[in-house]
Amino acid sequence: MFGLFSGSFDRNTLIELVVRVLIILLILPLHEFAHAWTAYKLGDDTANYQGRMTLNPIAHIDPVGALCLLLIGYGWAKPVPINPARFDRKHSIRFGVAITALAGPVSNLIAALAGMIGLRIYECTAMYQDNLEAIYSISDFSAPKIVWYLLYYFITINIGLAVFNLLPIPPLDGSKVIGYFTSAKVDEWFRQNEQLVRIIFLVVIVTGLLNFPLGILSDLIYALFRLITGWIPLIAG
Repeated sequence: MFGLFSGSFDRNTLIELVVRVLIILLILPLHEFAHAWTAYKLGDDTANYQGRMTLNPIAHIDPVGALCLLLIGYGWAKPVPINPARFDRKHSIRFGVAITALAGPVSNLIAALAGMIGLRIYECTAMYQDNLEAIYSISDFSAPKIVWYLLYYFITINIGLAVFNLLPIPPLDGSKVIGYFTSAKVDEWFRQNEQLVRIIFLVVIVTGLLNFPLGILSDLIYALFRLITGWIPLIAG
C-alpha cells in the first residue's frame, strides 16, 4: 500500500504523490479527451454536447478512481458518454466502440513516450551528469534528483494507466476493445452480471492482486521506450 499509510512515507513518496496528483489533473483529462475526440471524429458528438471534450479535470474526475490512483497507482476517470448509433457508417459499430476505447490508453502511452524523450534528454545534460552520485543517493534530495524523479514517475504512471485500462474487465477500456473480437452473447453476459463484475473488479484492485503481472508488463514497456529512444544519447555524444 502507499507509503503514506505503511509508515514509510519519505521524500520519494512525496514526489510520487505530487506526480499522481498531476496525473489526475492533467493526464486523466487527456485520456478522456482522447475518447471524446475520437468519438467525435467518428460522428458521435455526445461527449462534446455534454462538455466532456475538454481538458478541464473537473469534467472528468471520478472520486473513487482518483483515490485509487493516489493510493495504489492505478485509477480511472468518469467514462466518456458515447452513442455508437451516431457513428458514421464507414465502419461497424463494434469497430467504432473499440477504437474510441483504445484512444485513451494510447494517449497515455504517447504521453509516456514524450516523457521518456524528456528523461533521455535530461540524462544527457550537465545537470544530470555532474550529479549522478547525488541522484542515486538514498539520503540526498537535490534539485537534479527531483527533476529525475518527476520525469520517471510521469513515465511509469502513464504506462501503468495504459496497461491497467487495457484490462478486459468492465468498465475499463480493454473490455470495449476486446468486445470487437467477442460475440453478442459475451456482451449480454457482462450486462446481466454488471454488478458482480464491478464488485470483483474493485476487490481485485484494492487487494493489489494484479500489481505483479501489471508491473511486469509496465516494466517491459518502459524498457521498450528506453530502447527506442536510445538514439538520443548517441546524438548528444
